[in-house]
Amino acid sequence: MLGHRWLEMTWRDALFLHWPVAPAVVAETLPDGVSVATHDGDAYLSVVAFVMADIRPRGVPLGLSFPELNLRTYVEGPDGPGVYFYNLDADDRVGVAVARRLFALPYYRATMEVTHERGEAPAGDDAVRFVSRRTHPGVSSARFDATYEPTGPPFTADSGSLDSFLVENYRFYADGTRLYRGEIDHDPWRLREGAADVRVNTLFEANGFESRTEAPIVRYAEPIAVSADRIRRA
Repeated sequence: MLGHRWLEMTWRDALFLHWPVAPAVVAETLPDGVSVATHDGDAYLSVVAFVMADIRPRGVPLGLSFPELNLRTYVEGPDGPGVYFYNLDADDRVGVAVARRLFALPYYRATMEVTHERGEAPAGDDAVRFVSRRTHPGVSSARFDATYEPTGPPFTADSGSLDSFLVENYRFYADGTRLYRGEIDHDPWRLREGAADVRVNTLFEANGFESRTEAPIVRYAEPIAVSADRIRRA
């Protein structure tokens, strides 16, 4: 649990795409003090797309909302296990500028559109289309275009399972002017198996990885209330 909840928000329309990779592929990209975390011998790279809704300081009734798209992996760090972010693309000019100016974190401005469409799965839920185009000057371009939807009933990940390893993470690391970490708090994710039509995804190439051609593990997540602490030096 967090000692101080600085921000509160709701995450919705969340898509997780997970690809297993050899640990060496990840290890050579990590900064000092951070090492690869594995599950059954595999490291993972994950693309995560979602909407951060009603982001506000604790006690404030209204807040900002914008989409975010990131590429991450799973690590052991100086303050414990967590995720490591290679990029955090966001459709929020002010937030991106502050994160880059104060911490030199890998936030990049992007133009994003998130829309709901009639789904095709038997569950009858809406499908989500998430389109992102990085517009940040002076960095590698990155694009993402996918439509996704849930295809199964909600479940929570069992302790020790692959799903738990991939989503039940409450600490993150990012390499800026130095290594930083942040802490979040929320109930366990309510996941659903999902289907995704990924038309464009250049996040791997933008971060120096080879593109992935094999089908990923797809998870859709139901909306969840999240609290976040301040970003601190690791």
